[in-house]
Amino acid sequence: MKNLIKLSIAMAMLICSGLIQAQEKTITGTVTDPSGIPLPGTNILVKNTNNGVQTDFDGNYAIEANTGDILIFSYVGFETQEVTVTGSVINLILKDNVEGLDQVVLIGYGSSSKKEITTSVSSIRAGEIADINTPSVQSLMTSKVTGVQITQLSGRVESGIKVRIRGISTVGASQEPLYVLDGVPLINDDESINNSPINPLIGLNPNDIDSIDFLKDASAAAIYGARGTNGVIIITTKKGKTEKTKVTLNTASGWSFATNKREYLDAEQYVDFYTEAALNSGLSLGEIENQFDQLSLGRDWRNNEVDTDWQDLALVEGITQDIDLSASGGSEKITYFVSTSYNKTEGIILGNELDRYTLRGKVDADITEKSKVGVNINISKVTIDRLSNDNAFISPLQSIGQSPLTPALLEDGTANVDGNSTLFQNFLGQEQTGRFVTDIWRTTANIYGDFYINDYLRLKSEIGYDSNNQNAERFSGSLTEFASAGGVGTVSNAITERYILTNYLTYKRTLGDTVDFSATLGGSFEETNRKSQFTIGQGFPSDDLQTLDNAVLITNGGSNKTKYNFLSYFARSRFSIAEKYLFNLSIRRDGSSRFGQDSQFGWFPAASAAWIVSNERFLNNSYFLSNLKLRGSWGITGNAEIGDFASKDLYGVTTYNERLGVSPIQLGDNELRWEKTTQYDLGANFGLFNNTITGEFDYYNKTTNDLLFNQPLPGTSGFTSIVRNIGEIVNKGFEVSVNARIISKPSLTWNVSTLFTKNKNEVTDLPSGDIIDGVNIIRKGETISSFYLYEYAGVDPSNGDALFYTNTINTDGSLDKTTTNNVSKASKIVTGNPFPEYQIGFTNTLKVNDFDFQFTFQGEFGASIFDQAGKFTSGNGKFFDNQTIDQLDRWQNPGDITDVPQARLNQENGQADSTRYLDEADFIRLRNITLGYTINPIFSKRFFLEKVRFYFSGINLLTITDYDGYDPESTADFNGNSGVRTGTSFYSAPPAKTYTLGINIEF
Repeated sequence: MKNLIKLSIAMAMLICSGLIQAQEKTITGTVTDPSGIPLPGTNILVKNTNNGVQTDFDGNYAIEANTGDILIFSYVGFETQEVTVTGSVINLILKDNVEGLDQVVLIGYGSSSKKEITTSVSSIRAGEIADINTPSVQSLMTSKVTGVQITQLSGRVESGIKVRIRGISTVGASQEPLYVLDGVPLINDDESINNSPINPLIGLNPNDIDSIDFLKDASAAAIYGARGTNGVIIITTKKGKTEKTKVTLNTASGWSFATNKREYLDAEQYVDFYTEAALNSGLSLGEIENQFDQLSLGRDWRNNEVDTDWQDLALVEGITQDIDLSASGGSEKITYFVSTSYNKTEGIILGNELDRYTLRGKVDADITEKSKVGVNINISKVTIDRLSNDNAFISPLQSIGQSPLTPALLEDGTANVDGNSTLFQNFLGQEQTGRFVTDIWRTTANIYGDFYINDYLRLKSEIGYDSNNQNAERFSGSLTEFASAGGVGTVSNAITERYILTNYLTYKRTLGDTVDFSATLGGSFEETNRKSQFTIGQGFPSDDLQTLDNAVLITNGGSNKTKYNFLSYFARSRFSIAEKYLFNLSIRRDGSSRFGQDSQFGWFPAASAAWIVSNERFLNNSYFLSNLKLRGSWGITGNAEIGDFASKDLYGVTTYNERLGVSPIQLGDNELRWEKTTQYDLGANFGLFNNTITGEFDYYNKTTNDLLFNQPLPGTSGFTSIVRNIGEIVNKGFEVSVNARIISKPSLTWNVSTLFTKNKNEVTDLPSGDIIDGVNIIRKGETISSFYLYEYAGVDPSNGDALFYTNTINTDGSLDKTTTNNVSKASKIVTGNPFPEYQIGFTNTLKVNDFDFQFTFQGEFGASIFDQAGKFTSGNGKFFDNQTIDQLDRWQNPGDITDVPQARLNQENGQADSTRYLDEADFIRLRNITLGYTINPIFSKRFFLEKVRFYFSGINLLTITDYDGYDPESTADFNGNSGVRTGTSFYSAPPAKTYTLGINIEF
């Protein structure tokens, strides 16, 4: 019996061993491309193992695997495929993937595969930006596509962002592109009450973005007609897929610091400097010491009792917290995506904070086999806390001009607001007894129905809605500049709503075996309503009672309502012949209530064509030139972003001799018409070495005429200006992008992307002659808003006087370069401009097993910034403002060679608007960097988690520049009352340098 048992066990072990051996096998086969050419070097990997091989020169391979294992086949330029092992021979044909040529690109009222695009359209996909943690949607775009310049105005958390596509194409109208979110053209108005713009996309959660498409040339943008002059940015949010429910959790915490701090005089240096400046100006030692006594508020400045670093008080450490939760999935009939997020950012400027809440839902459902409906809703609330804008004397950054002798706080901890001690209002008083909070509620929604009338004809109807509700409450109490009024409170509310109704038919058909034809015909109606109101009160019994119902007196108030609308019709036809010759024609007719009665409608046609040369027989199997598409386009786009009633004669209420009446307040132009931009584009898409290297090249020429221009009028007219169509601007340039897949293996991938953009802007027609606006000028033959300044010539070594070149015109037409110490004898010249001529970008993406590493460098060259604040803080002691450290190199004795004039208190010596305060703003910046580690799915799935990734990311970690100011990108907010203009800095805060740790989880 025992022998029988032993025999049974032995047989069972032998059978199991046989079964195991039966499962183990050598898998062989050949890998080819669609034309049958072998693909040597193809990577084959057994999924979730390190077992991998490559095909030989003839495309053959052999690998050990078990039945049921999954083999992953990957090769540069082809789609990665997974095959389950069922037999011992697997021959595979890999499908072409020419830089995502089958990738869907949105082109406005439709979509297209990338290979069929005949225009200049650049795209960013979720996969390219998924691992980048950024504070805003615009940050995702920076240095990702050519021809697009993105600049954050300052380091405030809510700071406005400038986006320029292929240069500046207008003067008096909006320079911002049109943003289209899930089919809804977004409201992009600045509703700030203190001339401090707020980012219009601040309510969007970057993690919700699925794709961003940039329509850059006129043929691509002309389908949006009146809004396309500045380019179109189509933002598409994520949607559900036909799969089981997937839940994603992203959470991160970050720490932020100013990218740069400047050096200023400390208390001892300040005393030495201003003692010298006072004596140079004829003041006695006693007089200047008496001034020091006042500034120090009785403290012992002689023994350095006070040495206030106002910059450290203004620029603080910031903290960022992010959490994002989403769920998606669906069946064959219905898919869904829902997400919610929260972001809290404590900025690098004292008193500047942001809280953002978002909720998004998107559902798509098949009603029948030929009809589909969907709804997409996004709700966000953003709360912004701040003290002031860049241009106010209460700005934290302007506090750097306070004397280091002045104590910031009194002994009891309250802000020092003594008028004799502080040079201007101490911002800490606003921090302690003030409040400036803005709440922004934003709702965007889109409901659509998609109906297939037959196999060729499709009708799509969309209803879009966008609502921006911005409420600002500001209170300034007993330690602010309004203390004498008992405090002042302001409440402002602005609500803007936009309704869009769009219907269009799309016809698609294949004619014969070679011609694909499609056509789109549709129309849209859009109405935008805005209403606002404000109330101001003063006289509050306590700093703790900050609402207007506690004000003793309501001093001012008002309300306003306005609306405008667009009525549009559009058509587009597209042809593809033999997948080689592509044609695209479009036309749009827009009508706007903003223009003159006889000029409300405008036509915006466009045409483009492309030749896919690589599909011709002579290149069909080329390894070196594996893809080549040549394209050209032409089109006209428009701009209508001006005041709602710019063409009208307007009247306002007035009083005369205690009688109420009306009087003219605006001179209208009934012939005011569309500003139009005509653009030509020649481009090429190419792929080399079986698409290991791919890229694009574009040359463009944009001419904008009939500029919507606020033309100055002589005072005798009774008006200061009138909006008219005058002038012409030309932008010319080229763009180059190159992408390379250097290594593509299952355990190692390395991709590199480089971008280069050149743009030249020129005013080519200006019938009204030069227009001077502060330090800027608009002049024919020059870049728009060029700087118009006296030319600084340094310092007279004999007496320390500031010198300027006279720049009078000689008889031969040259400029006289003799110098003078009297600026009134000098002439201003055009010197430098605010816009970069060259832009570069470099992105590196590396994945090694479970580690991923990515960084992006950005560079801009050719722009300059004028430092308006330099006249005060680098002004060799004309005022008592603290000075930058370079003032230690001032002229002091005859024979000194320096660029800093002699310090002279209360005297002009080089503070005029000159090139002394103009600085080149060239820079190279490490825009972002990310290092991540993903836990092997074999381990994470044991805990029912599909993916677990830890990461570190950094933003603005390194800036290489010779710019002397805070930052080569930070410029002042526009404020017509302060003299601040384009390309100027006025105590503008630097951007934040942020370090972030985070985790991504999918389950």
